[in-house]
Amino acid sequence: MTRVKIKYLIIPLILILSLTLSVGCSLPLFPVTPPSTISPPANSPSPTPPSTATPINPNWNPPSTESNAPRLPDYVAVVAKVKPSVVAIKTDTAAGSGWIINQDGIIVTNNHVVTGAKTVTITLDDGSTFPAQAVSTDSLTDLAIVKIDAQNLPAADIGDSSVLNIGEQVAAIGNSLGMGIGMKGGWISRLGVSLPVSAGETLDDLIETDAAINPGNSGGPLVNMAGEVIGITSAKVAMVGVEGMGYAISINAAIPVINQLITNGYVIRSYLGVQLSDVNPTMVWWYNLAVDKGAFVTYVGSDSPAAQADIEVGDVIVSLDDEEISTAQDLIKAIHARQIGQKVKIVFWRGNNENTAYATLTQSPPP
Repeated sequence: MTRVKIKYLIIPLILILSLTLSVGCSLPLFPVTPPSTISPPANSPSPTPPSTATPINPNWNPPSTESNAPRLPDYVAVVAKVKPSVVAIKTDTAAGSGWIINQDGIIVTNNHVVTGAKTVTITLDDGSTFPAQAVSTDSLTDLAIVKIDAQNLPAADIGDSSVLNIGEQVAAIGNSLGMGIGMKGGWISRLGVSLPVSAGETLDDLIETDAAINPGNSGGPLVNMAGEVIGITSAKVAMVGVEGMGYAISINAAIPVINQLITNGYVIRSYLGVQLSDVNPTMVWWYNLAVDKGAFVTYVGSDSPAAQADIEVGDVIVSLDDEEISTAQDLIKAIHARQIGQKVKIVFWRGNNENTAYATLTQSPPP
């Protein structure tokens, strides 16, 4: 099977300084977790660190969504409308893009642009720079919010990604290659795409475009010909012989996450309390597993619903409420589709024995 590589679209600053422009973190589409990275079958309680989640604006009112705005005559008009709302983001390790969603200094970008950064600096279209006052991130959806101390900024208009069509023209605007805000035009190639980007992380409801997106575009807007944000540029396929396969998180999928990052500082979801990996042939051989598919448990949180249900590291979950679980992503989606406080039936294999347990989902803890 050909291994497809996915690139997040940020630029390590050391490469900018050396003028090396071929960059990005390459990850296999179907990652294999080596046995050496998996703990032995035993729960591993650890102290819970203090929360770092801080609400950006607890009284946030989401922006209205446009769906009938007039089409602009050309890309020149689109850029003139949108570019003032697009920002360049520089961290101590990388560079990326973002866009202004609120005039009081609230900016949307990708989690992988800012996560783990010690410093985050925003450069506006007029050249003024601001340090980040607060950053809220969500690794599961690769979204983040940055707050700066600025007012009366030009916020971008929000579109409706549910009305998009394959073949529709779009523009990717961002800090491509760390060389300043620019634009690349193209068309929508596919809609509703799911793309595994790392172990345990799959981005859903993506817009595929052939607009040329490059490292540094991460977090920037993908806009329609009305100059409305309909997606957030996030990843591209990087493989010899493959061109024109860039991906943006659809705005309709992003807005609920954005709203929670602003009001709560993190995204509240239903929570089982496990870390997972897909079952693969290496695991089947190494652990002598009785099944060849399912969600392999690599960690169980102390006092989590999973721990209280006696789930252990090394178990393979194959069913939730009689719904088949073939991959880690299947289980993640199934858990998040259920309500906080809901009791779920879990079928799992431990060694050669099939077991059934029941767990009551709780609210995900702050990061």
